Amino acid sequence: MRMESAGLGTRNAFQLTATQTQVGDALGLTSSHVNRTFKALRTLGLISIAGKAIRVPDWHALARAGDFDSSYLSVGCAVS
Repeated sequence: MRMESAGLGTRNAFQLTATQTQVGDALGLTSSHVNRTFKALRTLGLISIAGKAIRVPDWHALARAGDFDSSYLSVGCAVS
């Protein structure tokens, strides 16, 4: 949602230029855990990955799976 607000992608498609190691470092997780999580999300059909392109076919399903609440974000986007 922050990328969408900044005009850098949408909640349904964006480029993830960070490596899994960098994502893990930013979140305090191992790259192995990040890899397993991405794999699980792909298996559930919540995301697809092609190179650095991430697609989210059903953003609301992904938000529900992650128990996402946008109320803490300081952006002009709503969950809908």
